Amino acid sequence: MPPVHDDPSGKRDEPPPRDESPPRDDSRMLVGLGHGTTAGFAIARIGELLRARTLNNIVGIPCSRITEAEARRSGIPTGILESHPEIDLTIDGADEVDPQLNMIKGGGGALLREKVVAEASKRCIYIIDESKLSPRVGTLRSVPVEVIPFAWKPVSRYLQSLGATSVVRREVVGRPFLTDEEKFILDCTFGALNDPGDLGGAVRRRAGVIEHGLFLGLATDVIVSGPSGLRHMTR
Repeated sequence: MPPVHDDPSGKRDEPPPRDESPPRDDSRMLVGLGHGTTAGFAIARIGELLRARTLNNIVGIPCSRITEAEARRSGIPTGILESHPEIDLTIDGADEVDPQLNMIKGGGGALLREKVVAEASKRCIYIIDESKLSPRVGTLRSVPVEVIPFAWKPVSRYLQSLGATSVVRREVVGRPFLTDEEKFILDCTFGALNDPGDLGGAVRRRAGVIEHGLFLGLATDVIVSGPSGLRHMTR
């Protein structure tokens, strides 16, 4: 693998998220807006309902810069956690879900902000198709681990000592993928996890790790779409 520099080219120089929400109103619903295709459909639908005045008094808290731009295009007022630290409801997708509603997320690269928003939410609804269901998380997907660029190599070796095959996520042109926080992602294949909580704790203990894509105990509802219709799973 070619060397990866701590200050990779292509660093983004983008403005910080903007708080477009009106002054605080306790009757306003704060909605966490996830990242990815599923969240994009939800954002578009919320925008339609706002324009039709079926919904009102909604403020979206985006999980990524891409999500913020999608919300703005859809006409959804957006806020930031600094102004709205407690969120009523988050709507997002997931990459893999087991019967205990343990999940793997982060395929789109926004796992840190997605988890921050989920942990700040009273209720979290995740929408998936049934191909994302598995008996144990790790059966279908690798676990993304967000790391600081300076530490990616020793962290990768540490994750391998835990049983992972890990690779740096890269863009099509070959550069390391950069998160909104300008960090790298290691995609770690562990296989089916007997104790995802134990693994998550071990991963987090290593200096240089920012966050991992195991979302444990966060989903209150999972809506599963399949050929026979919709199924509602709750914790």
